[in-house]
Amino acid sequence: MLAGDLAPADLPAAWRDEMQRRLGIVPPDDRDGCLQDIHWYDGLWAYFATYTLGALIAAQLAASARQALPTLAEEIARGEFRPLLNWLGTNVHSKGSLLTTAEMIAGATGSPLGTAAFETHLRARYLG
Repeated sequence: MLAGDLAPADLPAAWRDEMQRRLGIVPPDDRDGCLQDIHWYDGLWAYFATYTLGALIAAQLAASARQALPTLAEEIARGEFRPLLNWLGTNVHSKGSLLTTAEMIAGATGSPLGTAAFETHLRARYLG
């Protein structure tokens, strides 16, 4: 569509065809196909990279918070968020615009942004 070689009206059929060709599945309708995410049909693909960065950062911060607060899971289960909010306030929120994102992540977690915490999260969530 961005190159002008696909009319918007032709997107649903092209989406179904490519899903079948690449994944062997056909969405039951356009809501679960080309319309399942506004970013696809609106051409806003650059947002996916920012979501990935957010997920990497969140996983790394969460791992560090869990390490610093060994009873965090139990506290959250009881609806007690103050320890986490205090940790975030000290390690993230208070940094505001004083640090770059890279500096804030390294300071809060002791490591530069990486993929290890996110991989651990995915394995525990989907394979554990």
